[in-house]
Amino acid sequence: MKPTDEQTRTPRPATSLRHGPQRVSKALALTGVLALSTFAADDPLARTKALLASGSENVRIVGFGDSITGIYYHTGSHRAWPAMLKIALERVYPKAQIEMTNAGRSGHTTTAGLKRIEKDVLSKKPHLVVVMFGMNDLAFDAKGRSPEQLEAIRKRYQGNLGSIIDQCRGVGAEVLLCTPNSIYPEGVPRRPVERIAEYARAMRDLGGEKGVPVADGYAAYEELRTTNRRAWMLCMSETIHPSMAGHKLFAETMAATISGKRISLKDVPPVGPGLPHVRKLLAAQKPIRIVAPEPYAAAAAEMLKAAGAPDVQVTPWPAEGQTLLAMQTWAQKHVRAAKPNLVLVAVPDSALLPGYDEEKLIRAYSWVVNWSLAFGRSQWDVVGILPSVSNASGRSEPALATDALARQIILGHDVPVIERAQGDSASASRIVQGWLQTQLKGQ
Repeated sequence: MKPTDEQTRTPRPATSLRHGPQRVSKALALTGVLALSTFAADDPLARTKALLASGSENVRIVGFGDSITGIYYHTGSHRAWPAMLKIALERVYPKAQIEMTNAGRSGHTTTAGLKRIEKDVLSKKPHLVVVMFGMNDLAFDAKGRSPEQLEAIRKRYQGNLGSIIDQCRGVGAEVLLCTPNSIYPEGVPRRPVERIAEYARAMRDLGGEKGVPVADGYAAYEELRTTNRRAWMLCMSETIHPSMAGHKLFAETMAATISGKRISLKDVPPVGPGLPHVRKLLAAQKPIRIVAPEPYAAAAAEMLKAAGAPDVQVTPWPAEGQTLLAMQTWAQKHVRAAKPNLVLVAVPDSALLPGYDEEKLIRAYSWVVNWSLAFGRSQWDVVGILPSVSNASGRSEPALATDALARQIILGHDVPVIERAQGDSASASRIVQGWLQTQLKGQ
């Protein structure tokens, strides 16, 4: 069955200094509004909030962290939580003028962050720095290490965070810390789930000691995981990294911590128009390479030739009669290697019909989308096609349910979708061509 709005509701964002997820959740349940911790006599984010509210000058905000902050495949390769935070704050503060800088770097720890803080953060003269490190600091093999050694590693993490806070404050910036997300438990022996909880506590403790507010992303994820596991899975792009749906949850939590107001970002669509790379190639009269299953590959090639492409090269993606895992494996081996300009992701009904294990389906489908994207920033266009496009009539309720799930997964990765409008009996090729034509016109 299609999930109800209540089943997919994003939980209320959590804010913390010393309070854990249970304390935060109880406060939210009792008050019905966001409960902000008291940091000190003076609001540690007072100047940022005043500037946001007045719109008197540009507010310079830097998101500082690792790959969970940076722009990579798991969020669609166009943007991440810093961009979502900008949108959230603009909704709370309609007059705000915000300059957002994403200073996330894959694989980086607080130690690596300190080495580049001058160039990537302090030189921007920020009013606010939002800091999210930890997922790589806690990634180590604990075998053979004494409790004292483990404590020293955690203290080093806190010390590095403290230095980041001090250096940001030293140039007049206010600071907001954010705990990372929870993750899937298997396949990451260097990141045991209990250690993630421990490092989230370490960040909360440090925030309390230094009077820095903490947006408790970990608490928000854990509350969602325990109350609506499907929604939590849809916030995850893979084992460790959140999808764009998860980054919206981060931004909602951060914006609530800053403003004291709850905001929803569920209605924020993917970046559009949906074909920026193809549009540039058409304008430059250059060949276009497509990776897509049939009949969509042929339909797209025909349309692009009609639009003026001098040559269209197609790499067919086997889909009909293939399992979802087979499509995932093919994507991993072939999509990025093809150096495409346009990828059409289309998983047929036959790979999604009932009998599947929901978690395996969500995770495998997410990887199909992930492997269709460039590792880092966008290098080609990616578009999802829902199963409904291939079937004009006679779709059963189970098929409609999987169609809805596919839509959540694709949009949750900040990738646009092509879907069949109710009552539209056009062929699959015509629907795809019509969507592509609309995007190329910039509509």
